[in-house]
Amino acid sequence: MGKGAETRDLILRRARDLASIEGLEQLTIGLLARTVGMSKSGLFAHFKSKEQLQLSVLQAATERFVREVIAPALREPRGEPRVQALFERWLGWEASFPGGCPYQTAIIEFDDRPGIVRDYLVETQRDWQDALTTAARIALEEGHFRKDLDPETFAFQFTCLALGYYQHKHLFRDGSSKARTRDAFEQLLESARA
Repeated sequence: MGKGAETRDLILRRARDLASIEGLEQLTIGLLARTVGMSKSGLFAHFKSKEQLQLSVLQAATERFVREVIAPALREPRGEPRVQALFERWLGWEASFPGGCPYQTAIIEFDDRPGIVRDYLVETQRDWQDALTTAARIALEEGHFRKDLDPETFAFQFTCLALGYYQHKHLFRDGSSKARTRDAFEQLLESARA
């Protein structure tokens, strides 16, 4: 990796962490320049606009999500073990950021604002839903889940657990949110099993 790529990678790591705390909308070239010790013009040379910076942060987060959540889970045996790995890896992913998952804040900030950032969020969240649906479908094919299970509904319920977890952990400061989410996920699995 060349010096320019290393610098960009460092900038994106810091930006991703800041976005997890402050949100993407609060992430500005000026704030990030101060955080990484660069001039605004030096940082601007890497991103050209605030929107491009926001998009780059989300793209970097997606690469990390695939590397840390999806790829390791896909190495697990097909079926329920893979579904469980997706859940556990996802739970660990959220905890690896100082302010929580950068997607969650971005989704709230951009859910009704047209543009490339929202389009990218929609694309990545659909990909995640597709991955969860496929994992549930494979668990059904492997005989781990009941034959009448709707994989799309299972993926929807998985996502609902995630949203509930974020609300209880971050908004309510509920120290039991992780344990409750694990219990709820076990109940979801139990209802899905063959």
